[in-house]
Amino acid sequence: ASVYRKIPLAIAYPKNKEDIKKLIVFATEQNVTLVPRTAGTSLAGQCVSDGIIVDVSKHFTNILAFDEKAKTVIVEPGVIRDELNLFLKPYKLFFAPNTSTSNRCMIGGMVGNNSSGTTSIQYGVTRDKVLELETILSDGSEVTFKELSTDGFRQKQHGNSLESKIYKTIYSLLSRQDIQKEIWEEFPERSIHRRNTGYAVDALLESSVFSETETPINLCKLLSGSEGTMAFTTSITLQLDDIPPPEKIVVAAHFNSIQESMEAVLIAMQHNLYTCELMDKTILDCTKNNREQLKNRFFVEGDPKAILLLEVCANKMDKTEEFAEKLIRDLKKNGYGYAFPKLYNEDINKANALRSAGLGLLGNIVGDAKAVACIEDTAVTLKDLPAYIADFTKMMDSYGQDAVYYAHAGAGEIHLRPILNLKDKKGVALFKTITTEVAQLVKKYKGSFSGEHGDGIVRGAYLPMMIGTHNYELLRKIKYTFDPNNIFNKGKIIDAFPMDESLRYETDRKEPEIKTLMDFSDSMGILRAAEQCNGSGDCRKTYNAGGTMCPSYRASTDEKDTTRARANALREFLTNSEKVNAFDHPELKEVFDLCLSCKACASECPSNVDIAALKAEFLYQYQKSNPPSLRTKLFANNAKYNKLGSKFPSLTNALIGNAITKKILGIPTERSIPKLAKETFRSWYKKNKTQFSDNKNIKGELYLFCDEFTNYYDVEIGKSAIKLLYRLGYKAKIIAHEESGRSYISKGFLKEAKVLANKNVNAFKSIITEHIPLVGIEPSAILTFRDEYIRLADDKTSAKQLANKTFTFEEFIKKEIEKGNITSSQFTDESKTIKIHGHCHQKSL
Repeated sequence: ASVYRKIPLAIAYPKNKEDIKKLIVFATEQNVTLVPRTAGTSLAGQCVSDGIIVDVSKHFTNILAFDEKAKTVIVEPGVIRDELNLFLKPYKLFFAPNTSTSNRCMIGGMVGNNSSGTTSIQYGVTRDKVLELETILSDGSEVTFKELSTDGFRQKQHGNSLESKIYKTIYSLLSRQDIQKEIWEEFPERSIHRRNTGYAVDALLESSVFSETETPINLCKLLSGSEGTMAFTTSITLQLDDIPPPEKIVVAAHFNSIQESMEAVLIAMQHNLYTCELMDKTILDCTKNNREQLKNRFFVEGDPKAILLLEVCANKMDKTEEFAEKLIRDLKKNGYGYAFPKLYNEDINKANALRSAGLGLLGNIVGDAKAVACIEDTAVTLKDLPAYIADFTKMMDSYGQDAVYYAHAGAGEIHLRPILNLKDKKGVALFKTITTEVAQLVKKYKGSFSGEHGDGIVRGAYLPMMIGTHNYELLRKIKYTFDPNNIFNKGKIIDAFPMDESLRYETDRKEPEIKTLMDFSDSMGILRAAEQCNGSGDCRKTYNAGGTMCPSYRASTDEKDTTRARANALREFLTNSEKVNAFDHPELKEVFDLCLSCKACASECPSNVDIAALKAEFLYQYQKSNPPSLRTKLFANNAKYNKLGSKFPSLTNALIGNAITKKILGIPTERSIPKLAKETFRSWYKKNKTQFSDNKNIKGELYLFCDEFTNYYDVEIGKSAIKLLYRLGYKAKIIAHEESGRSYISKGFLKEAKVLANKNVNAFKSIITEHIPLVGIEPSAILTFRDEYIRLADDKTSAKQLANKTFTFEEFIKKEIEKGNITSSQFTDESKTIKIHGHCHQKSL
């Protein structure tokens, strides 16, 4: 999810510890680096490498042990944060650190980055929750790091093992008073609980070994936030917390400027808040164009420059109300804010979803300039936050930058992003200049250059500036004691790669001109449509997280079957292919193969990356060089052959249903094939339309789209639709028109689909109005008018106007209910059990 690009030597999916040990031996012998990886959502380049990516997200996914009484759990690094909390829910416990990626990020990555999230102001960060780490060191030895007394720490120093050497080195370095003094002078302010700059040697100084306290030492604090550069973690023991009080209210405080919201944070944080999160106007504006998030904007009043989401909790609602009102009074008394809507229950989840989507939504910016992660993770003390943001804004103004401000205001950490074009040399130079100047500004306030996202590549090179050269050398000694051959995640934190090299895009190169049949002008072409993916990884969420995206990944759990893999593979080949037909690559065929074209990504991906549209275009272009198979042609022309077969339905059903035909079509013999109805829906309508046209109490008219699936297969559904509309008082008319072209689109037969799109737009454009809509039964067919026809039709204006007046059957009924034209009294009150399988296009479009 970073701005960097490196081609890995290999990808490994270890199944057990022995596999990891073999990889360590190989890496040592061959002098290559190993990069531990889980969900790959880190922003600073932690997972980017030309070495071996060791992906533990597939096999290291078990919850190993749980102790309810001790409130601890032992997990493997590939356990998803939200999945863990789902397991803990019956026990009223949870793992508190809560990133915006919590429905796909994994505990191993959270430890590697020392993740924080929205809850840190109440519960602390991941480092505070890690009790034990089972690891494999660079020599292949298995070592468990855990809490030790002073005597236990001394005992660990005896012997000649690598583990002993680590403890000896740490003691010899950190026990020196001059080193301790320099750490406290140069490291970020201790009161900043989100401090992820370098290795957390300052946290070790707060133990009984190095200070006059009774706090045991635990090297897990050092390994948390080390980004896999010291050891390979195989299991993690976590301290859990009781779930928050059940009664919650979020006060959505609206402000007329960012600066006003920053000053308001100081007042708000005097209250016992559970979260204090910022959204700025840029984030809010991005949500206006996102189908999934548009409905979550219900609470936004006017055009605020900033909104703070302030959450209060208590065991009883009357107490929570008291807290909320006191908070609002305090803000008003100090002259901050102009609107304070209170959110409850599901509305809180909607508002949080809006905020969480902020990172991905930034990818919606059309064109080459994007909101870039480089200075997005700075943290300062709360008392310094207003002044720091004021200085930052002046700096951005001097560069003509409208930066993005969002996230964890209550923790002194605002995710700040400049909008830069990293395809341009000037943009890359500004990328480095801004990052350098912000690093200096953070140092001025004794802040942390990384609060939770880590150093990685983008911030690693600034460590000597941020913590001093002596402290940096101290960290180097510790790193190379753990990992003398530098096999663990080389080039991150210590001896980091240059932050302005190995970028995703080559600067000042001529963009390839890629002609497409579908219109991708809304993204400035198909290449930029693929580039919309920012790698946030929402497509890796599991079914427990809700939604539909991405069904193929949920089935295979292979990264290549995610939305982001498809978008990035397409981007890579379109950018770097040397073939005349840039789409002519079997690797692209493989990565797109399991895509179901469900279109969930069109709405659930924060960047609205529409892989179904990209796949349709890819197949069309690919098939220019690789003619489609007989099977593909038969399925693409499904409606055409059904038209012929419907004249002899019984014979046709017998023919297509036998084992030989299935074998030819590549269909498993145990699967049934839909049977043609004895009579088409259109022929039934012609015979019976007169009995449905004399409605005296007519409420309205509509045109019913006779789609190819209802027409040939599900005729009874079509009949029921006509009858229901008639009984409800609506006159439904069916005219001569073409099939929707859904099968052609799915199989990449775009020329044929374009012909149908043009004919259907022409057929309906003059008869569909605001009062006489176009309604369809089969979602995948009727929704082509709202989706693909806009990309395919020559008459774009008419296609867009028609799209706004086209509805699924359910949408039409709902709309009429809302108008008061349909009431519950028109339906039976008889109790029935109904099974509903929502159509993927219905959910997405």
